[in-house]
Amino acid sequence: MAEKSNAEFADLLREDRTFPPPASFRAKAHVRDEQIYKDAERDPEGFWAKFAAELEWSRPWDTVLDWQPPHAKWFVGGQLNVAVNCLDRHVRGARRNKAALIWEGEPGDRRTLTYFQLFREVSAFANVLKSFGIKKGDRVAIYLPLIPELAVAMLACARIGAVHSVVFGGFSAESLRDRINDQQARLLITADGGYRRGQIVPLKQIADEAIAQCPSIENVILVQRGDGPMPVHVKEGRDHWYHRLMQDAPLVCNPEPMDSEDMLYILYTSGTTGKPKGIVHTTGGYLVGTYATTKLVFDLKDEDVFWCTADIGWVTGHSYVVYGPLANGATVLMYEGAPDWPQKDRFWSLIERYGVTVFYTAPTAIRAFMKWGTEWPARRDMSSLRLLGSVGEPINPEAWVWYYRFIGGERCPVVDTWWQTETGAIMITPLPGVTTLRPGSATRPFPGISAEIRNERGDKVEVGGGLLALTRPWPAMLRGIYGDPQRYVTQYWNKWGPGVYVTGDGAKRDADGNFWLLGRVDDVMNVAGHRIGTMEVESALVDHPSVAEAAVVGRAHEIKGTAIAAFVTLKEGARGGASGGAKTGVAGVAATDDLIEELKAHVVRKIGAIARPDDILFAADLPKTRSGKIMRRLLRDIAEGKALGDTTTLADPGVVAKLKEKYEDELS
Repeated sequence: MAEKSNAEFADLLREDRTFPPPASFRAKAHVRDEQIYKDAERDPEGFWAKFAAELEWSRPWDTVLDWQPPHAKWFVGGQLNVAVNCLDRHVRGARRNKAALIWEGEPGDRRTLTYFQLFREVSAFANVLKSFGIKKGDRVAIYLPLIPELAVAMLACARIGAVHSVVFGGFSAESLRDRINDQQARLLITADGGYRRGQIVPLKQIADEAIAQCPSIENVILVQRGDGPMPVHVKEGRDHWYHRLMQDAPLVCNPEPMDSEDMLYILYTSGTTGKPKGIVHTTGGYLVGTYATTKLVFDLKDEDVFWCTADIGWVTGHSYVVYGPLANGATVLMYEGAPDWPQKDRFWSLIERYGVTVFYTAPTAIRAFMKWGTEWPARRDMSSLRLLGSVGEPINPEAWVWYYRFIGGERCPVVDTWWQTETGAIMITPLPGVTTLRPGSATRPFPGISAEIRNERGDKVEVGGGLLALTRPWPAMLRGIYGDPQRYVTQYWNKWGPGVYVTGDGAKRDADGNFWLLGRVDDVMNVAGHRIGTMEVESALVDHPSVAEAAVVGRAHEIKGTAIAAFVTLKEGARGGASGGAKTGVAGVAATDDLIEELKAHVVRKIGAIARPDDILFAADLPKTRSGKIMRRLLRDIAEGKALGDTTTLADPGVVAKLKEKYEDELS
């Protein structure tokens, strides 16, 4: 076989199972006819304008799209306010006393805010921000646990035209400092602490360390998380308790008229190299994109209880915990803590308690659920569920099927979604009322989105693998990188011309037109001239009945160029072969040489000899970022015996050291 170009992938993994929409679901779905794709393709601007017209504008737009590649302006001349669209327009109608946010903290404390109550809270806090001199265009940093005040703070900023920048509450002082300084935020909103796995995360302490080197911060607003204040330092004149400020705040705050292209927020995303990028999203286009996708992808109805498990510190939380669902007038569930605290059925108990109907989570979580076993979801009544979603990374076919069977009871369509911080909203996804589902495939672009697979030269690949490109502007697209306009152009638009967005992801397209995401191009291995996506090998391993999760990386090999190293976690209760030399026991699992050979043979059977792992290491856990993504860069360093690099974003940095030690021991 001829050597592949850099943008071509070996098409290895085959998945032929299909799941058409249940007739009962289709009958009630928002989208029941595939004609929507043709209509959107014929007139994409008209398609998006139709959704924009369902929102409330204080001034109508003059032009739907002004496209000067790579710069887009959407709904030019139009004015609207995001907070008005998420709150005021519902308060004026039948949703006034409907639950907007249902919240549960990890210790079990609970709160519910109706649309009217949330509207009042947001209006009051908007006045608090104004009392500190915060005005349109000022940047406000938010460093909070997953509590209702986080959504309140975002919406209050939106109400007065301030630009919010949420920093995930698990990030370090250094990460917070760098983000504040990059945007020159004037005010920080934080809390005394938050809960994670029964422990208190000392957010104020971390924030104090950060802002000691942030000269732009003038004031800090401090939310009291628990019943009594956690021990914190309060600096006189700078630090102010949220609850005290809110006592006397006026309850009426007129919304700031915002141009469609005015900045709504900055959200930082880490690149593979260089400093974090401040992704800029604007008001009109972003809201239209999140509103439309929430409505159609999740088939959202007034009676639904919608739960996206993402932290609001990530774009998924921005788009599908706050803005998209609230713009649709949904009831949103928020949960502060870990999925296995105090027991491994915490998520399922929440679904049972609140009657969740639409559930949106990450493949990382799903694979953890698989590892823990089916007895945990079986304990709970989850018959309220009618739709499941997946987000964050490609989902392995076996994880998809497990999710469909044991969480959805084989009655709930699974919408596997692909998008990015930069895209703002979902780009590739099934529409659950019309799309025939294939486990592991995000299926096809959302109506109005134009996606292609391209080779390195930029030629379109009709069937096969390559690089994923978006070839037409969309409303929720990023408008730039804060303070670095040139980086925006070079990073996303330079490869194939200024009108083609480079996603940085590998993907393939099958003969039926379905898209299969293969992960970041950085995670592609060149094995003996074959470009192999790590996701395909991982999926083959997860297909084995003993395997819960797998992470595959390439390490240097003097003959093949790259050797395949696999880090594997086993399902609880699984056992290795009956004979063979026993490796280190992991969570009670007998990890044997026999099992290693069995797994290698399983990969060969599933996708071919070219993908046979050279090394398999069993581990109790895999090193992940705090957003749940596997840190393959670190695993690659471990496999090659290199220095580990920065571990500040790991959920459990100790895991890495343990893995490194085990890997070296097993290869010695």
